[in-house]
Amino acid sequence: MAERVREMILQLRQISKHFPGVQALDSVDMDLRKGEVHALVGENGAGKSTLIKILSGVYQRDSGEILFEGMPVEIESPFVALSLGITTVYQDPELASDLSIAENIFMGAHPVKKKCLIDWKRLHEDTKRLITELGMRRNPKELVRGLGVAERQFIQIARAIALASKVVVLDEASAALTPIELKTLTGAIHNLKSKGISVVYISHRIDEIFALADRVTVLKDGKLIDTLDVKDTKKSDLIHMMVGRRLSDHIPKNTDVRITDEVLRVENLNRHGVLRDISFSVRRGEVVGIAGLVGSGRTELVRVLFGADPYDSGKIYLNGRETFFKTPLDAINRKVAMLPENRQEGIVPVLSVMENVLMAALKKYANKGVIKKNQCVETAENVVKTLGIKVSSIKQKIETLSGGNQQKVIFGKWLMTDADLIIFDEPTRGIDVGAKEEIYSIINDVVRKEKAVLMISSELPEILGMSDQILVMCQGRVVGQFRREEATEEKIMHLCIGELHRRSDE
Repeated sequence: MAERVREMILQLRQISKHFPGVQALDSVDMDLRKGEVHALVGENGAGKSTLIKILSGVYQRDSGEILFEGMPVEIESPFVALSLGITTVYQDPELASDLSIAENIFMGAHPVKKKCLIDWKRLHEDTKRLITELGMRRNPKELVRGLGVAERQFIQIARAIALASKVVVLDEASAALTPIELKTLTGAIHNLKSKGISVVYISHRIDEIFALADRVTVLKDGKLIDTLDVKDTKKSDLIHMMVGRRLSDHIPKNTDVRITDEVLRVENLNRHGVLRDISFSVRRGEVVGIAGLVGSGRTELVRVLFGADPYDSGKIYLNGRETFFKTPLDAINRKVAMLPENRQEGIVPVLSVMENVLMAALKKYANKGVIKKNQCVETAENVVKTLGIKVSSIKQKIETLSGGNQQKVIFGKWLMTDADLIIFDEPTRGIDVGAKEEIYSIINDVVRKEKAVLMISSELPEILGMSDQILVMCQGRVVGQFRREEATEEKIMHLCIGELHRRSDE
């Protein structure tokens, strides 16, 4: 027993946390051994984010005890957590966009030379070594502003290594990654483990848990269900513990939907340095999936289509008419909706769940400028119920919800607009396995109502399972297109990787 206690670097005992109307954590126990990967799983709202925010010093526990290296500690702030050696990589990484990769990685810990001057040469050399180890092909002097979510994740992991952290918490670090980036992340985690660094790994991707973790702790409704050795656990049993029911093994695509008129047509769309000669179309009742590695131009394309970014040449047709969106508001007024990759771009944190749900379609609930409050309440409550959003009240501020429940609110917001074309950029990113089935069913309902869907996903099974047509993008170009029955994971990845290598050699 004494030997087991000595190998524990972190122990959480009877941790509880209450928010207005919600018991987020109820007497939760968890321990972390030195050099292990310990997965933390559960549905959205299970308490995972609250637990790691307590560990990271963002929240303070109401009761319970935290032991770090055998000693009781008070983690009163993120600074205290960092000083102990606890680094957290959040799902939506916050970095200093106007600083370089090197400056972000070594922020507050720059190598110095005589007279306390920053040793820029060493800073850039050390950064190059770290990011190369993580599979990033970037110049350390490059600004973070132009990087995607996946690369921002790797920068924070590199920072954890640079700061000699003892515990690294990865909160949905793989959510935006394709299989290639996931392999790189897996290598980075094994690297951390080989250095004796302990990892708390939060993910909704069950296969990752079984590939990476030594043990897994399951939370549900703020309570500890169990902690298990992964090698002695079945996937089906773990999922059942998380969601309380058995789930099907397939993505429930509705293949009986009638595909009719063209809604969107894109011809030879170009944006300098970003997009090149993009052409495709989307019809009513159809889901067109866009596959590609991070940085392939997928998000850049849909931002142009939504009026968020300009383009240099080409044509965009909506319902047969050439159109040009100067702003997202223009797109919304023309019945185009978009769920963004970064959920923080899709919410107003200080507003309530009801206000966020209704903001894009508020005109529908107003009469001569006067809001129909009762109708707003009824509609918002119906959205919350339909999407299974866990809230104490529709008046609850959206910033207090878990990441996955925020995602559902954004989903509901765009469903309220009655759009002809709905663009989903990573629609199930950060969504638990049970809620994914609900999201797929909602997408099926959308196309059944003769809407058109354009969907980006880094999960190839999702692309293959939900799409009628699949576009493959690489370095800003469409390098392949498949019908549903033609596509396989191997074909898609062969195009992504082969085209990337070919163009790198030119």
